[in-house]
Amino acid sequence: MANATTATPPMMDAAAPPSERIQPRRLIAFLIMVFGMFMAILDIQVVSASLSEIQAGLSASSSEVSWVQTSYLIAEVIAIPLSGFMSRALGTRMLFAISAAGFTVASFLCGFASTIEQMILWRAVQGFLGGGMVPTVFASAYIVFPRSKFHIVGPIIGLVATLAPTIGPTVGGIITDWMSWHWLFFINILPGIAITVGVLALVDFDEPHLALLDNFDWWGLITMAGFLGSLEYVLEEGPQYEWLQDTSVATCAAICVVSAIFFFYRVLTAEEPIVDLRTFSNRNFAVGCLISFCVGIGLYGLTYIYPRYLAEVRGYSALQIGETMFVSGITMFLTAPVVGRLMQKVDLRLIIATGIIIFALGSYQMTWITRDYDFYELLVPQILRGIGMMLAMVPANNIALGMLPQERVKNASGLFNLTRNLGGALGLAVINQVLNERTDLHISRLQERVNWGNTTATETLNMLAQKFVGAGDASLMAMKQLSQIVHRQAVVMGYGDAFFMLTVFYFCLSLTVLLLKKPNMFAPVEPAH
Repeated sequence: MANATTATPPMMDAAAPPSERIQPRRLIAFLIMVFGMFMAILDIQVVSASLSEIQAGLSASSSEVSWVQTSYLIAEVIAIPLSGFMSRALGTRMLFAISAAGFTVASFLCGFASTIEQMILWRAVQGFLGGGMVPTVFASAYIVFPRSKFHIVGPIIGLVATLAPTIGPTVGGIITDWMSWHWLFFINILPGIAITVGVLALVDFDEPHLALLDNFDWWGLITMAGFLGSLEYVLEEGPQYEWLQDTSVATCAAICVVSAIFFFYRVLTAEEPIVDLRTFSNRNFAVGCLISFCVGIGLYGLTYIYPRYLAEVRGYSALQIGETMFVSGITMFLTAPVVGRLMQKVDLRLIIATGIIIFALGSYQMTWITRDYDFYELLVPQILRGIGMMLAMVPANNIALGMLPQERVKNASGLFNLTRNLGGALGLAVINQVLNERTDLHISRLQERVNWGNTTATETLNMLAQKFVGAGDASLMAMKQLSQIVHRQAVVMGYGDAFFMLTVFYFCLSLTVLLLKKPNMFAPVEPAH
């Protein structure tokens, strides 16, 4: 007895119960699923740097080609919350295999699309099936592995969820530059086949409950699709079409409101709701979802704003943008194992608050942006962004999902991932609106100051006129170039305002950790009610 009580920690680890060990088969199966999730999330942003090439290849208008991304996002945002119910009904193995196989076929058809209509259709199918993979991986991480291993699996899924959209433009730019835009989709085919076969062969996490399909809530699905799909459209298209002044945006806003009313009524009264909102009664899950929503704003917002600045102001190609943006991706990759170690020793709430503040500091450095900001000026802000994102996201995953009863995790994973995507959609809408409004404001203010009484403006105009002597109407060309300079300066000032808005927002967000209960990852889980 004495020997047993004085066993050293290594001896105790060696005698750890089987439930605390990760089975190699399950670990390999999980990593295959993680790669599938990476592929699905990557495809959201992988086309963003190559839309002009796709537009030219399909002879589409600029408004039509935007639907290559919008259709994917709308379909995905509907599939993500649905995945919880489908995972319980079909089982993880069958749902993931169907999703991976369908995603692969849709990718193949996207690559061979000859019209914009075909591309939009297959992108929507691709988004819907890809949306089923993401929350399934999150749920599996917190169901399959013991709590003592959450500090290992948490950084893996957190890294993929944040890294994939960050490097999407980089990967897309490289593929399009080296081959053609068709390969943005063909590159999914071999990995997709391998993932499908691997999942069918190795995944054995749970059993299907096909009887649940007998009570499938079709009205719940229809109202949820109307609510989330129209909301995504309003957020995507609203900023460029003056919101409710555009008929299609106003119509979708009305559909969104009506569908939302019926959807919430349905899920709160149905015997087997398509989404169980009762999980929000868990405080840490609810606050974790709020943090996920707000982190989504920064994750997708900055993945949009940096490339737009580099293209619009610096005139960078897709490949140059990708090379510049890759810094955040490398930083996230290097930070992930550090976060895993910290989670074993430091209060998760403190890690989240530190990450949000670091993210805010990275945005603050960009408030001084000028038209000369290049790779080296963007280096430190991007490093801070990568570190902050990982420190905030990974512990938030564990706090929100790791403390829930296992029977609630599948449904909760869909809701948690939905909040991140909706945060991204809202972030893009707000950032676009801020850029548009502040740029217009700065243009009007600068034009008021650029007059004949302004010595600097007069000297600049005379210098430009001399440059164009002999090339036609020198004074008119000088005025035109001065107007372009004013417009570019106004655009840069608009970017500075957007970064300042994000800075204030994230400093305030860091206070939300005070709402979290101190998590104990080794305490017994509260039973579901």
